Amino acid sequence: MTESEFLVQAETVLDAIEAKMDKLCDDDIVDCECKRSGNVLEIEFIRNGSKIIVNSQAPMQEMWVAARSGGFHYRMEGGKWTDTRSGDELFAALSHLVEDQSGTPVSL
Repeated sequence: MTESEFLVQAETVLDAIEAKMDKLCDDDIVDCECKRSGNVLEIEFIRNGSKIIVNSQAPMQEMWVAARSGGFHYRMEGGKWTDTRSGDELFAALSHLVEDQSGTPVSL
């Protein structure tokens, strides 16, 4: 994948995550606030002040996630973003991370 293709893919992923989190907040499922600055999306959980940070890393062609439970790197493989260590899919993993930090079961 070219760098331009990666940037389009990364922007699409960040937009999708932000939209899903905003919907969860608007529907009073998760109390959070999303802040976006360029290629960095910060999700702050109001109840406990914890955060999940999602950002793109163009040189590595990866999406990086930092959460209370650790840091994770995702690379596009077979049409989906896959954890470079565990093989977990990005949105499934984010669902678990959001649940862990918000205390509410969600599906992204």
